[in-house]
Amino acid sequence: MKLQHEQPENSQTGEAAHRSDVRRHNGADLQDWVESLEPALELILKSQEPAKTRRFLDKLVERLRESGIKVPSTVTTPYINTIPLSEQPPYPGDWQTEVRIKSYIRWNAMAMVVNANRLHDGLGGHISTFASSATLYEVAFNNFFRGRSGDFQGDIVYFQGHASPGVYARAFLERRLNERDLQNFRQELSEGGGLSSYPHPYLMPNFWQFPTVSMGLGPIMSLYQARFNRYLKARGIIKGEEPKIWCFIGDGETDEPETLGALTLGARENLDNLIWVINCNLQRLDGPVRGNGKIIQELEGLFTGAGWNVIKVIWGSDWDELLAKDKTGLLIKRMGEVVDGDYQKYSVEPGSYTRKHFFGKYPELLPLVHHLSDEQIRKLLRGGHDTRKVFAAYKAAVEHKGFPTVILAKTIKGYGLGEAGEGKNITHQQKKLNEKELREFRSRFGIPIADEEIAETPFYRPALDSKETKYLLERRKKLGGFLPARIVTAPKLDVPKDDYFAELLKGGSPTTTTGAFGRLLAVLLRHQAVGKQIVPIIPDEARTFGLDALFKDIGIYAPKGQLYEPVDKESLLYYNETKTGQILEEGITEAGSMSSFIAAGTAYATHGVNMIPFYIYYSMFGFQRIGDQMWLAGDIKAKGFLLGATYGRTSLNGEGLQHQDGHSLLLASTIPTLLTYDPAFGYEVAIIIADGLRRMYAEGEEIFYYLTLYNDKYAMPPMPEGVRDGILKGLYKFKSAPTKAKHQAQIFGSGPIINEALRAQTILAEKYNVAADVWSATNYKWLRNDALNAKRWNMLHPTETPKKAYIETLLEKEKGPFIAVSDNMKIVPDQIAPWVPGGLTTLGTDGFGRSDTRPNLRRFFEVDAELTVIATLYALAEKGDIEKKVVEQAIKDLNVNPDKVHPVLI
Repeated sequence: MKLQHEQPENSQTGEAAHRSDVRRHNGADLQDWVESLEPALELILKSQEPAKTRRFLDKLVERLRESGIKVPSTVTTPYINTIPLSEQPPYPGDWQTEVRIKSYIRWNAMAMVVNANRLHDGLGGHISTFASSATLYEVAFNNFFRGRSGDFQGDIVYFQGHASPGVYARAFLERRLNERDLQNFRQELSEGGGLSSYPHPYLMPNFWQFPTVSMGLGPIMSLYQARFNRYLKARGIIKGEEPKIWCFIGDGETDEPETLGALTLGARENLDNLIWVINCNLQRLDGPVRGNGKIIQELEGLFTGAGWNVIKVIWGSDWDELLAKDKTGLLIKRMGEVVDGDYQKYSVEPGSYTRKHFFGKYPELLPLVHHLSDEQIRKLLRGGHDTRKVFAAYKAAVEHKGFPTVILAKTIKGYGLGEAGEGKNITHQQKKLNEKELREFRSRFGIPIADEEIAETPFYRPALDSKETKYLLERRKKLGGFLPARIVTAPKLDVPKDDYFAELLKGGSPTTTTGAFGRLLAVLLRHQAVGKQIVPIIPDEARTFGLDALFKDIGIYAPKGQLYEPVDKESLLYYNETKTGQILEEGITEAGSMSSFIAAGTAYATHGVNMIPFYIYYSMFGFQRIGDQMWLAGDIKAKGFLLGATYGRTSLNGEGLQHQDGHSLLLASTIPTLLTYDPAFGYEVAIIIADGLRRMYAEGEEIFYYLTLYNDKYAMPPMPEGVRDGILKGLYKFKSAPTKAKHQAQIFGSGPIINEALRAQTILAEKYNVAADVWSATNYKWLRNDALNAKRWNMLHPTETPKKAYIETLLEKEKGPFIAVSDNMKIVPDQIAPWVPGGLTTLGTDGFGRSDTRPNLRRFFEVDAELTVIATLYALAEKGDIEKKVVEQAIKDLNVNPDKVHPVLI
C-alpha cells in the first residue's frame, strides 16, 4: 500500500495528462469552429465587397464583446493602400497635362533656391520637401482646393512651411508672381521686395494666410480652425457652403506634441470638414523618422484610436499588377515586415538591390518581377507620387462624413533630385546643384531648356496661350480662384465709446482688476453692435476668474448640446452647454485655447467677419508655455485681447513657484504687434479695452492686446480728469504728494503694487519730510518704443530740431529721484531708465516665487511700502539731498533686515 504523502508525484503526472487532454479537446473544438466558419468566409471573400466585409466583421466583433469576450482591438491594417484598385475612381482631368505643369513647377521651385544660393551663399531654402510632395499639392490645386468666390470664403489650406518654393513656383505659372519675385526669394529687402522664406502673412499680407513653419503649430491650428468654423455656423454668423480645412504635414512633424496632442477633438466634435495630408517621406532633417519601425503604421494606429478616418496611399499604380499576381500573400507580408530604414535604402540603390533584398527575401516573390528590368524596379512609384492614387484618396476624404480624415501618403524625400539628394539623409540641406545634376533634373522632367542655358538655371513659364497655361488657369477658375490669397473684406464694427463703461469709470467698492474685467465683459456682451461678435475663450478656469455667471447668460458651445443633466443643474450658475453657446470652454489646454484665439482673431481675413476674442487664462501658463503661438499670432495679424489673470509674483500668493508670474510682460514685449498693459484700476482696464476695440475693429489696425489681471481686492477709485492719454501711452500722475515738503520724489507703481507706492507716499510725508508723487505706469513697452523712435529720428536727422519722447516731455519738469515698483521683474520698468531724468531706481520681483501671505512675499521680494521708502531715501542720499545715516535709521525704524539674502540668490 502507498502512503498518502507518496501520492503527489503520481498526482502531478495525472494533472499534467488532464491539462494535455483539455488542450487537445479545446484545440479540436477550435478547429471545428474554424471549419464551420469556412463556408461563410469563402462566401464573403468571393463577394468582392470590402465595405460589406468590414461591416460583417465589425458586427461579429461587436457581438463577441457584448457577450463579455475580450476581443483585441485592431488599429492597423496591412501595409497596402486603403483604397483598392477596384474602388479607385477614374481621374477627371487631363493628368498628362497636369504632370507637365507639375514638372515645370518642380523646376522653378528648385531653380529659385539654387539661384538664390548661387548669388548669396547661405540664404538657405528647401528643395527636397516640395520635391516629395509636388503630386500631393498639384492634385489638390487642380481638383479640390476651392478659392474665394461670391459669398463662399474658400477652402482653408495650411501649407507645409518647407514646401513654400513650390507654392511660389505655381503662383509664377499662374501669373500672380513674376520672375523678379522668384529671383528675390529670401531677399525681402531687395528693391521692389522679395518672397519670404516661409508662409508669413505679416510679410506677405496679400498672399499667405497661415504661418506653419514652426512645426506642430499648423496641425493644431487647423483642428481648432475646423471647430471654430462649426462654432460660427452654429451661432448663425456664417452661412452657406462649408469650406474644407486642409493641413499638409511632414511625418517628422508628428513628433511635435502640438501635432498629435489634440487629435481626439476632431472625432469628438465630428469635424468632417477637416483633412490632414501627412507627407510620409520617411525622413527628418538628420535621418529616418522611424528607421527601425514604420511611421505610417504607427500613425495609422494613433489616428484610428483617436477616431479619425485613415486613408493610406503607399503604393503607386505600378504595384497593382504585382499585388494582383501574388496569390500567396507573401508580397503583402514582405511589404509589412520591411522597416522604413530599408525602404529609404531602396530609394537610393539600383533596382538590382531591391530585387535581391526586397523580393529576394522570399524566392516565391522573384517571379513577380521577372518581366521587369532593374531600372523598372527602381522606378516603381510610391503612392504619394501617383496622381491617380492621390486623387482617389482626396475624393474619398472630401466625401467622408462624420469624422476628420487623415491621408498617409508615402513619398521619397528629394524625389527627382537623383544623385544630388534623392532619398538621402543630406537632402533636407541641399541648396545647390551642379551642371550635371541640373541636366539630369531637366531631362527627367522634360523641361524645355537648352543645354547652353542650363548652367544659369533659368525659370521656365509656358506661354499664356499654351495648352498647359490655359489648362492651369481654367482649372483654378472652375474652382473659384487662386489660393493662397489673404483678402480682407470684413466690415468695420460700431464699437462702444468710453462712456459705455461708465460703471467702471466711476469706481466703487473693493474688487480685483480680474473682477473689473468680468464686469466689463458682461456689459460688453449686451452691446447691440458687438455683443454677438465676442468670443470668450477660457481654459477651464471660469470659476477661478469669477466668470461662471456667463455659463447661464450665454452658454458654453457644445455641438451636441447637453446630453446629460449637470450635477449643479439646480444652482444659478450651473454648467450650461448648448449648441449655440458663445463661450469656448476649452478644458485644460492653453495650446488649444490659443489656437481658438488665433482662429477667432483672424476671422476678419478668413471669413470676412470681425470676431472679438477675449482669451483669459492663468497668466503663468501663457507666454511661458505657448510663447511660440503668441509670436505666431503677431505674424498672422490676429486681433483680440489676451488677459493674463492671476498675475503677479506676490499677488497670487498661495500657489508658489510654478504659478507666480512676474515676467510675462517682459516676454510679451518681444512681439512687435502686441500692446502690453499692466493696469491697476478698473477704469484703466475699461479705457484700454475701449481703445483696443476702436483701433482693431473700427479703424482696422491689425494688432492685439495683452492685459495683466490681478487677484488683489481693493477699492477702485474713479477715473481722474485728463488721464486718458496717459493711461494709453503708459504713464500718468495718479496722486500728487499730499503736502509740500523739503524733498521731492516720484514713484511709479503698476498693478496692485501701486497701493504699496501710495502707502510709501504717506510714510515719506509723515516721517521723512519727503513729498512723493505717485504715478500709474501701465505700459513700459510703449514708453520705451516711443523713446527709441525719437532717438532714432534724432540720430538720422542730426541737424534738425530734436524730437522729444512722451516720457521726456512728461518728466522733464518733475523734481527728485524716480523710483519704480511693481510685481514684475525689475527689467520691465528698467526699459525706460535711459530716458528718466537722473536715472531710475527699480524694485521688482526677480527670483522664483514662494507660497506665503502677500505682506510676507512683498517683504521677501522687497516691493512693499517700507522697501519703497528705503529705496526713495537712498536715491535722495545718492543725490546728496539727505545724509545716508537717515537711510540707515529708516531701515531700523521700518524693521527691514539689511542682511537678508537677495531673493534672486535664494
